[in-house]
Amino acid sequence: MLRDITLGQYYDTRSVIHELDPRTKITGTFVFIISLFIFRSAAAVILATLFLVSAVLLSKVPFSYMLRGMKSIFFILILTVVLNMFLTPGITVFSFWIFKITDEGLKIAAFTAIRLIYLIIGSSLMTLTTTPNNLTDGLESLMSPLKIFKVPVHEVAMMMSIALRFIPILMEETDKIMKAQEARGADFDSGNVIERAKALVPILVPLFVSAFRRANDLALAMEARCYRGGEGRTKMKPLVYKKRDLAAYAVLFFYLALVIASGILLSRYGLA
Repeated sequence: MLRDITLGQYYDTRSVIHELDPRTKITGTFVFIISLFIFRSAAAVILATLFLVSAVLLSKVPFSYMLRGMKSIFFILILTVVLNMFLTPGITVFSFWIFKITDEGLKIAAFTAIRLIYLIIGSSLMTLTTTPNNLTDGLESLMSPLKIFKVPVHEVAMMMSIALRFIPILMEETDKIMKAQEARGADFDSGNVIERAKALVPILVPLFVSAFRRANDLALAMEARCYRGGEGRTKMKPLVYKKRDLAAYAVLFFYLALVIASGILLSRYGLA
């Protein structure tokens, strides 16, 4: 399961999505996430599905590779759906003992599941098609207005980029530690949930030691290269918007307008 986490990894396929400016992809991801929490109708769900599927196809990243990232949130997804189904008041559709499923609970559970799935796939698509360096440059450029308020924009962008980059590294390190302990007789698969959780505790110490060692090595490497933050730094490849980025922005905001319009029209006619 640890190898199935796709967030923070880069998958090079030389696609149209890969060639977009990182600021376009970051903005697109945020707009898509906003649209997920706006829609409350089947029409908006269909629009979001078409938009996401089109982006995945254009990226040329295998869809099966995208779905691998869902395994890491499977438990959270099931728990969220079950809680919404049984704890939301409304008209009872099915009841058993003290449990009852309502129509409103089913609706909210379905929308919540779709939002979580699309949120993970959409976020993964951004990191899979953007290198860490470009991601840092894009975040720094988008947050540059915050410099007026003395916010260390470059440092914040660098920390976010490093955090994303460390996700697959730490997962790989965890996988190695688990395999090493299994070779010494450790058992992570048998027993109930509590016993499995206790079996994972011995992994934390070597994992934290490895994480701090990697962080220290990274800090020393940055100091050895005279890194002193973003003040006065220039870029070898400055970000420049191209025609494809303007076209992507047009498609993006057209999609958002359709989602908002569908919600307004359906609400006006009482169909939402």
